[in-house]
Amino acid sequence: MEEEEEEEDLKTKMKKNTKEKIMKLKSSISPSEEWVSLSASLRKKKAVHKTTTTDDKRLQSTLKRIGVNAIPAIEEVNIFKDDVVIQFLNPKVQASIAANTWVVSGAPQTKTEQFQKQAPEAGAASAVAQEENDDDVPELVPGETFESAAEEAKA
Repeated sequence: MEEEEEEEDLKTKMKKNTKEKIMKLKSSISPSEEWVSLSASLRKKKAVHKTTTTDDKRLQSTLKRIGVNAIPAIEEVNIFKDDVVIQFLNPKVQASIAANTWVVSGAPQTKTEQFQKQAPEAGAASAVAQEENDDDVPELVPGETFESAAEEAKA
């Protein structure tokens, strides 16, 4: 019981001291600087801001651990996602086949209308080309196999 009372007394004293410090600081600071100075004076630790170079270094070290290799001479990468196409021109491409990981870095551009218009045209062209290729391959007669057809052609 006594220990609990002592702890409560300490907590109240600490709160009282903090309030007194705040009041002293408020009285010595002009109203325009009040919040900036007050928060800075009460802060125990100065906030350390991470730079983007730190993040880049961490990313590169992780990629090295995975075993990523650079793939040169790639001019364009298109990533199709839903109705949006993310396009990278002259990207830096790295890959690790073992880890099934591809890294594409560069300036992305998002496109929607252009590829939606091209996709049906490309699909129709490939279907026509597929039909033309199908005409070149003769149909097998039921009951024959490729081996027997090849033997007949040799004879």
